[in-house]
Amino acid sequence: MNNLRSTVAIVWRIAIPYFRSEDKVAGRVLLAAVIAIELSLVAIQVLVNQWQNRFFNALQQYDWNSFIWEIGVFAVLATIFIILAVYQLYLNQWLQIRWRRWMTDVYLRRWLDNATHYRMQLKGDIADNPDQRIADDVQLFVDKTLNITIGLLSSIVSLASFMVVLWGLSTDAPLQLFGTDIAIPGYLVWIALIYAVFGTILTHWIGSPLVNLNFEQQRYEADFRFNLVRVRESSEQIALLRGEGAEQGQLGTRFGRVVQNWYQIMSRTKRLTAFTAGYSQAAVIFPYVLVAPAYFAKSIQMGGIMQTASAFSTVQGALSFFVTTYRTLADWRSTVARLDGFDMSIESAHKLSGEPQTIDVVDHAGDSIDLAQLLLKLPNGLPLVAADGFSIGNNERTLLTGPSGAGKSTLFRAIAGVWPFGSGAISVPAHAKLMMLPQRPYFPIGALKAAIVYPAAADAFSVEQVREALVAVGLPQLADRLDEDSHWNRMLSLGEQQRLGIARALLHAPQYLFLDEATASLDEPSEARLYRVIAERLPQTTVVSIGHRSTLHEFHDRKVELIRDGDRFALRQTEKAADAAAGGGN
Repeated sequence: MNNLRSTVAIVWRIAIPYFRSEDKVAGRVLLAAVIAIELSLVAIQVLVNQWQNRFFNALQQYDWNSFIWEIGVFAVLATIFIILAVYQLYLNQWLQIRWRRWMTDVYLRRWLDNATHYRMQLKGDIADNPDQRIADDVQLFVDKTLNITIGLLSSIVSLASFMVVLWGLSTDAPLQLFGTDIAIPGYLVWIALIYAVFGTILTHWIGSPLVNLNFEQQRYEADFRFNLVRVRESSEQIALLRGEGAEQGQLGTRFGRVVQNWYQIMSRTKRLTAFTAGYSQAAVIFPYVLVAPAYFAKSIQMGGIMQTASAFSTVQGALSFFVTTYRTLADWRSTVARLDGFDMSIESAHKLSGEPQTIDVVDHAGDSIDLAQLLLKLPNGLPLVAADGFSIGNNERTLLTGPSGAGKSTLFRAIAGVWPFGSGAISVPAHAKLMMLPQRPYFPIGALKAAIVYPAAADAFSVEQVREALVAVGLPQLADRLDEDSHWNRMLSLGEQQRLGIARALLHAPQYLFLDEATASLDEPSEARLYRVIAERLPQTTVVSIGHRSTLHEFHDRKVELIRDGDRFALRQTEKAADAAAGGGN
């Protein structure tokens, strides 16, 4: 019961914001229409139940005129039922896609807001595979929540409507045992209730493990799919290393978890299906067995027994809602749990950026980036980099060096405002435009022009500007392919990707450009040419580079090194970069 209340509370928290959103009018109208049609369908079922009594009595009495009349009545009821059912499905699907679109927009906005997606990865939160949560689970949540809610409402209304019918039929067809009438008011209702309660308890006992099994199945499936994508995206490295055997073994292990969990689902589903199928089949004949003595005692006619069987079946079906939909409910609860975990992970990442011990990135009126009492930490809390009183001056060229793992890239992430672990303050000039270029730049799948100018809109720069930038970085062969759609991170070599990254920087002309080994895959002459292009075309841009080659010194005004200082690394200006280059030549 506590689990049910918890699930309902989570569903309410996830679902209700849509019906209070900017799309609330359409959502509420569509939901009201679907509910109204469902109530109308139940009313038609009541009329059909009454029709059964008259129709089968006409058959028993060989009443041709009544028979023809009832055929016409049924045709009218069936026509109305079909029209309502069609439009209920149409409106239900319309509501689903509007609701799903709104939820998808909300989750995308929250996930992508302020580098939340990155912080979630850093924290290693429970929301694995966010792509599945947004693409699959939102759709499943909307679909199953609507269908289960409407189904439950239909069961409640059907129960209330047919209980009245069944109570009255209990008087017309009294319970008979060994030829003796036993007066039990509404006995058919009580028997249907006992039958349904018995079935519900046993169904829950047999099927409850399916909730966790379905949750794990989705997780294993997503993990297997994710690693298949990784193999596809890393196919070149795998081929060069002859790693196909290792990958097949790892993928086989992951798929083995899918299979093993599926066998458990099969076993539990077999038991559940065996019970529910037997339960449903017994429910078909059970009402006839109950009222047959009254029929053979000529207390009721054929129409009465058929109406009783139909009403009993409807009441029993309404009371057995959880029995007949248990597998769907188990899947639904798994979906709700996954979305709840995704919600908690997003909230945790949001709170991380606002915790007192996080790094404050603030705007100031100066023209330099200043680090004050900055201490960067690893996600496990261990100190990594300390810096105090350090500034990156306007239009200054700085080379940052240090051993691998010293925290150079982490310092860039902190300045960009995406690294939350640590304390202190980073002051950035107000309205300053910063650009970070990593060693492996990101290019969205699509037209080459859109990939180069990312994250700006494709039409933010003219074709001539983009072509000029491509020629400047040494990629004139791509100048005529700007409209070509492709997966550019896979199509181009890493060196070509790094050249495209520099072309992106030339177009955006940031005030601060941070190059995190952004030219490391190029030969030294090509790297030198790109740095000269940056100096010529972006003379007002402050450049901060991470690099290990001594040839970079001549393109920077100063050299800063991360040096071990106890349990952390500290920033220390060792010498002017130009002096270092000159010293290296002696």
